[in-house]
Amino acid sequence: MKIKRAFHDLDVFLKPNKALIILGPRQVGKTTLMKDYLATISFKYKLISGDDLLIHKPFIDQSLAEITAFCEGYDLLAIDEAQKIPNVGMAMKLMVDHIPGIRIIATGSSSFELAGQTGEPLTGRKTTLLLYPVAQMELLNHYNTYELKQKLTEFLIYGGYPAVLAEENQAEKRKLLNEITGSYLFKDILAFERIRNPQLLLDLLRLLAFQVGSEVSVNELSVKLGIDNKTVKRYLELLEKAFIIFTLRGYSGNLRKEISKKPKFYFYDTGIRNAVIANFNPPETRNDFGQLWENFLVMERLKKQSYLPVYANNFFWRSWTHKEVDFVEERDGRLFGYEFKWSTVKSKPPALWLDSYPEATYEIINKDNYLEFIC
Repeated sequence: MKIKRAFHDLDVFLKPNKALIILGPRQVGKTTLMKDYLATISFKYKLISGDDLLIHKPFIDQSLAEITAFCEGYDLLAIDEAQKIPNVGMAMKLMVDHIPGIRIIATGSSSFELAGQTGEPLTGRKTTLLLYPVAQMELLNHYNTYELKQKLTEFLIYGGYPAVLAEENQAEKRKLLNEITGSYLFKDILAFERIRNPQLLLDLLRLLAFQVGSEVSVNELSVKLGIDNKTVKRYLELLEKAFIIFTLRGYSGNLRKEISKKPKFYFYDTGIRNAVIANFNPPETRNDFGQLWENFLVMERLKKQSYLPVYANNFFWRSWTHKEVDFVEERDGRLFGYEFKWSTVKSKPPALWLDSYPEATYEIINKDNYLEFIC
């Protein structure tokens, strides 16, 4: 199944003398997205890969004459795995500033080097897109809403990586997820950061996997892992930059009754989360199904925000009396609260939420209405 991605028409984002940066986790289809687009265009392009050491020299030397010669005769330069090329950001700046009409697409599997190198050099000269694992709203191009709901538990267990979605056999799905987790998950972190004990990263991820949807204490993680708080915070930052986990922080209107210091962590993909804890059991045999449901909805909502786009700041809300709103969007000057429940049983919003923010909304997202929330 060839999945039509939300950003399939890159013409919308690709402009002369601008760079288009496509970031995202490994194996989510960035290279495929770029190559599919290149196959549709009429102007002349040059496709290179950061894995090819032979093409690094013009970028390293930062010679305008050499860079101009490197791009001569081409309307578009496409760079795959751009983060592997030293000084790629400064070289792209020279291109867009001095080569009339040049277009650039660059993909990167992590934000470490690519975002670090392109941030300041390409200020005002780039557009950045984040490609997630396949979204439910993208799958609506291939399934109707009834079919999506029929396959919901499969998405919860195995996630949305393109190769995993394309595989029908569940044993092969598990094999693919274990391969991604074992071979690709930490590849960027280990390549660009000096991690003395990679096993600690996996141990930390396992702890986070069991605490999805709950507030996480860095101090507790530190004690359980036997490392200091500073190292835990650094590892959490690396895992987020590698698009493995997403941090959601508590909302506070500076009221003394609210808790906002401890964050929550979610996995970019529920299949990866399940692979980390080696649990691909069906929902009816699990005691963490509520956590899976919450993780799924949070990430699918983020995909929708990114792809439409919907401009919002995201939080959760919790009071000292343990009243909680799972997901809060701050947009258009208002607060929108969402509670995630699998069942369709009605429940009342926390009184303190409505008392504190009388203009805020409150909606329960369940198995019946979830597609309206994420698609």
